[in-house]
Amino acid sequence: MQRRDFLTSVLIGGPLFAASVRAEKTTAPLRIATFQSDVTPPIDGHPLIWVTRVKTVETPLLAKGIVIEDGKKRYVICAVDWCGLCNSTHDLFRRKLAAGAGTDVSCVAVQTVHQHTAPYTDSDAQKLLEKTESPPLFADLKFLGEVTDRLAAAVKKSLDDLQPFDSIGTGEAKVDRVASSRRIITADGKFHGRMSNTKGRPQLRELPEGYIDPMLKTITLAQHGKPLVRIHYYATHPQSFYGDPRTCYDVPGFARERLQKKENVFQIYFNGCGGDVAMGKYNDRSKEARDALTNRLYAGMEASVASTKLQPVGPLKWRSIDLLLPARVEKNKVVARERARMEDTKVRPASRCYAACRVAFNQRIDRPIGINSLALGNVHMLYLPGECMVDYQLFAQGVKPDDFVAVAAYGDLGPGYICTEKSFSEGGYEPGASRAGRKCEPVLKKAIRQLLGVK
Repeated sequence: MQRRDFLTSVLIGGPLFAASVRAEKTTAPLRIATFQSDVTPPIDGHPLIWVTRVKTVETPLLAKGIVIEDGKKRYVICAVDWCGLCNSTHDLFRRKLAAGAGTDVSCVAVQTVHQHTAPYTDSDAQKLLEKTESPPLFADLKFLGEVTDRLAAAVKKSLDDLQPFDSIGTGEAKVDRVASSRRIITADGKFHGRMSNTKGRPQLRELPEGYIDPMLKTITLAQHGKPLVRIHYYATHPQSFYGDPRTCYDVPGFARERLQKKENVFQIYFNGCGGDVAMGKYNDRSKEARDALTNRLYAGMEASVASTKLQPVGPLKWRSIDLLLPARVEKNKVVARERARMEDTKVRPASRCYAACRVAFNQRIDRPIGINSLALGNVHMLYLPGECMVDYQLFAQGVKPDDFVAVAAYGDLGPGYICTEKSFSEGGYEPGASRAGRKCEPVLKKAIRQLLGVK
């Protein structure tokens, strides 16, 4: 076995924006295990996004992932059917996954699929709220400990079934009438914000799809030609309708589980850089629209699988970066304003939680966010933080145009939206809601190049 370990430090955009890069490369025989754990909150317990308590379980929420072992170390990637894991909550999931696999936290990537019929959780924000009068329940810390313990146990148990894999497959297909841009600028220069549905707003439905990545990518790991797992990547906000007290893994979960049942092959779905992409052009919040969107996403997954070509698996290289994102220029002003909202008992509970998230991120701005990539030969899997705009995904694919690059966002959602610098000038919801600064673009794009091994 040949192995190279190295540690370098780089400065991106100034002394505050440091990123440490750790890369591990090996050519040892590879083994893989799959794991799954139910992460559904209990009835009337840990809330769904913001403060909605669960009353009905339409479908369970699942955490699904793989452990890859190279003979010396283990690496974990996991997709969770939650809306978001922020700050110390994301750290908690990574630590528990690492403990279950018997590996380092830097060797773990955990992302959410971002369904809005699921929890959006920030333990740091809850701790801030608990210091205020009549705090709303945003995060049940006891439940978080229990659910991550179960997840760690599932990972540990999966190690009994580690099996070799010798080939990797790549496929992709265009998805028809699912994703559409949330940010449209028409020929007259007017900005149009189109979110996750266009019910009652035909003028928004008639606007073009806009700037998206229409391709769904699939990576297959196999042994002697037999698929052991398929990992899908597609960029769009995944919600059809939400706001009620119901858990559901929504469109991507329905498509994912249907394909798993058909193929009898473990399926994982990651949400790409869909921060400014949603299903609004094709969604009117009806169950019929959800079914149609599911069918079209499923058709894209089937076509991507059908296009898959296997090749011998190349050497494994795992890269890990500790990334510091810049704060908003008006940081002190933001913190003072949001702290006042967080403490005001006359403000809606959900708004108090939202404000606490902004304060929590600004308090951790100097604590890095861990991001990762996994390369198997010329196939790259990139795991990014926040609600990245689709431009970052297309940029990553352009960095390695001759390789296969699949991108997942929605890792640590502490920063919220990670926008392009241009979007701050254009306006709209995303830059206004971002908890990170407008200078993120050069920082994250340099980190992407490092994760893909491009100097």
